[in-house]
Amino acid sequence: MGERNEAGPVVVIGAGAAGMLAAIFAAAGARPVVLLERTRDGGRKILISGGGRCNILPSRIDPSRYVTDSSAATLRNILRSWPLDEQIRFFADEVGIDLALEAETGKLFPVSNKARDVRDGLFALAGRRGVSVRFNTVVTGIEPSGRDWRVTLDGGGTLAASAVVLATGGLSVPNTGSDGIGLAIARGLGHTINQTYPALTPLTDEPARYGALAGISPVVGIEAPEGRRKFTTEGGFLFTHRGYSGPAVLDVSHLAVRSRLAGGPPQQIFVRWTPLGAGDWEQLLAGRGTGTVANVVRRHLPQRLADVLLAEAGVEESRSLSQLRREERVRLIAALTHHPLPWTGDEGYRKAEVTGGGVSLGEIDPRTMESRLHPGLYLCGEILDAFGPIGGYNFVWAWVTGRAAGIGLAVGAGG
Repeated sequence: MGERNEAGPVVVIGAGAAGMLAAIFAAAGARPVVLLERTRDGGRKILISGGGRCNILPSRIDPSRYVTDSSAATLRNILRSWPLDEQIRFFADEVGIDLALEAETGKLFPVSNKARDVRDGLFALAGRRGVSVRFNTVVTGIEPSGRDWRVTLDGGGTLAASAVVLATGGLSVPNTGSDGIGLAIARGLGHTINQTYPALTPLTDEPARYGALAGISPVVGIEAPEGRRKFTTEGGFLFTHRGYSGPAVLDVSHLAVRSRLAGGPPQQIFVRWTPLGAGDWEQLLAGRGTGTVANVVRRHLPQRLADVLLAEAGVEESRSLSQLRREERVRLIAALTHHPLPWTGDEGYRKAEVTGGGVSLGEIDPRTMESRLHPGLYLCGEILDAFGPIGGYNFVWAWVTGRAAGIGLAVGAGG
């Protein structure tokens, strides 16, 4: 690419996880770096993540668990550009945040268990590297200006930039500052935006058939047909007054949301309420004697949930194991291991952890995150068409793509 006027700074728009990484790594280059943030403090999704603890990283990554309508091979190549062990060292050595493994979930949290330490540590590192941060600065648009860029600010001001990084997030949790402006800007510049939708969001059921079970939180397995494949996940499940939440529900929610948006039949979702499979229950319920079926089921499930499943299977609580008829056993095992989950909607972007869809990965250089349509424009984080499951996967995407954009700028990939 041709040379640009190097007088203008690199402007990074959005001080979230991806934007801060982009600014930090871009600061190694010759051009000054300015980080613009619409809120008064930045990093708000970091602050609310992990219940205020911030699940910085997973302890392992399975690229096949990411969702994209773009090339899966491109997504894998991007993820491989920064191995997980190197990310862990970065947080320990550069940010000053040691991580601790939560063995039960396989998640890595800061030893302090304070999300604020992560957010503040990243801002401190950016400051040490010379990044200028401007809060309460709302960007309304960007446009090419010769070989440079002009950034338009709310109120009519402008800022000249030699390169621009769009790290504005998506549409999820709008009260953190995610308003979709980056997606609108990218679309206006000719980028393909694969359909966006709320992902990792609670599901609703109207009327709530299981509203009386609100607060019960078993660990479950979930299975959902996905074309010729079968989506499966395991994890926490939470009954709510409006429907269902918990990691397992959030992980499968994108299939439900997409089926609703497509206007086709609702996505089927089946729940296995315990670690026990059909064969295990067959053995447990095939016993003889005066013990009741209800007592067997209640040993493995919260009583309220066990009683609901017994009722749905048409098995009386007083039924003894010796009296259990074959057809009753078949219905009960199905209710315990392959229970259809009724749902009618979802909580939308308001409670979605991430935005599905976004800028097509095919229009981004996977090595540098630079736009293939506009030299000097970089895109990273949630604005791109990819997201992963609960458990630190989406922070990985932010860290990896933000770093790639920053390095691309620092080594002069943009000019």
